[in-house]
Amino acid sequence: MLNFRNTNIGFIILLAFVISVDRYAGIPFFVYPLLVFIYSVIVFYGCYFVDSNFFLPVICSGITDQKKIAISFDDGPANEYTAQMLQVLDEHDIKAAFFCIGKRIGQNEQLFQQLHQEGHLIGNHSYSHHIWFDLFSAKKMLADLKLMDSEMKRITGLEPKLFRPPYGVTNPNLKKAIIRGGYVPVGWSVRSMDTVIKNEKKLFDKISKSLKPGAIFLFHDTSKTTLAVLPAFINWVKQNGYEIVRIDKMLQLKPYA
Repeated sequence: MLNFRNTNIGFIILLAFVISVDRYAGIPFFVYPLLVFIYSVIVFYGCYFVDSNFFLPVICSGITDQKKIAISFDDGPANEYTAQMLQVLDEHDIKAAFFCIGKRIGQNEQLFQQLHQEGHLIGNHSYSHHIWFDLFSAKKMLADLKLMDSEMKRITGLEPKLFRPPYGVTNPNLKKAIIRGGYVPVGWSVRSMDTVIKNEKKLFDKISKSLKPGAIFLFHDTSKTTLAVLPAFINWVKQNGYEIVRIDKMLQLKPYA
């Protein structure tokens, strides 16, 4: 399995071999930057694909042959669309997972309380969701996650155990923060791209192609397009004989510390 540790070991061995050959037989200089480029591409892949498990295991789907899926929302609570999405979920008796940004909780306390009171799972999606979050030190990352925990505990009395990395980016520093904080990293198997796709038909067509047992769908409760498509998607899932369950139930995880 390709991961950060065995990639480093492999490239150290390869580099030692190339240096040895270069010393005795000579090789073109471009071989060295080529090795650096290949290494960089592999590490980039590991950082930006949450299901690569390159730095640490991230749960991205359920292991089941039962027709069950989970839906999740990132980046809320959002004043504009979260309440309307909650209404849709309530009308269809669906429990979802909301990976919330801590700094938005204080601005939307009533919405946040509603998420909890209506039985939806709340996960940690960092406090700041800073654009350079993935460049933070492990200590700064952990402090950021703990701020979100504090906001949630202040309102609900609970601390989240499930964590979804901002932007889906992982790296060695985040691995340290997750381990030190005792979090369980959770990703997705279906990325809706609803922050980019603004056409309702295109969004529905994309997500409907990926229905399979154990799938975890990633949406955003900041997306107007998702709000428009959500009722039709739920009905379509049910028509295909699937049940939408809360993510911790499908993955058999403890949701709160």
